[in-house]
Amino acid sequence: MQRTLCILLLLSATAVLAQDKNPVTSVAKEILPRQQKNLVAAVEEMPAGKFGYKPTEQQMTFGHLVLHIVESNNYLCSKIGDLPEVKAPVPLKESDGKDKLVTALKASFEFCSTALGKVDDSKLGDEIELFGGRNGSRAFALIALTNDWADHYSSAAIYLRLNGLLPPTAQPKK
Repeated sequence: MQRTLCILLLLSATAVLAQDKNPVTSVAKEILPRQQKNLVAAVEEMPAGKFGYKPTEQQMTFGHLVLHIVESNNYLCSKIGDLPEVKAPVPLKESDGKDKLVTALKASFEFCSTALGKVDDSKLGDEIELFGGRNGSRAFALIALTNDWADHYSSAAIYLRLNGLLPPTAQPKK
């Protein structure tokens, strides 16, 4: 009985994977909503008066971290989706305040959602211009994006904890 159940589960999983013609981009699209939710919640958790906080002189302020996330999302997602990069009419600054930075962060994730909707696995080998004018694959940009989300959330979580606040994923379930 147990062996039959295992075989049925394996066949079911294999059928699902075989139906997905875009396993890599599908996973990135699946990761996006969770990372968006956690990063936006982490930024919203930090009090407005703490956006100038930085743990050491060498580190960036929390506001700069948020600005960096926005810029990273907009840049990498434009490369991934082959879309023009979103640029604010007036460039954002880390000192723009919590409300403006949170709005820009949310917009950057919406842009990423649109951009990821325009890519499939057949485009991952395309050569694109990356940082500093060097070329690389669209897959590199996609992997860099998902890595950035994890790195940025980790940084935001540390900043929150250093200010006596729990990051979203450490908060008790409601």
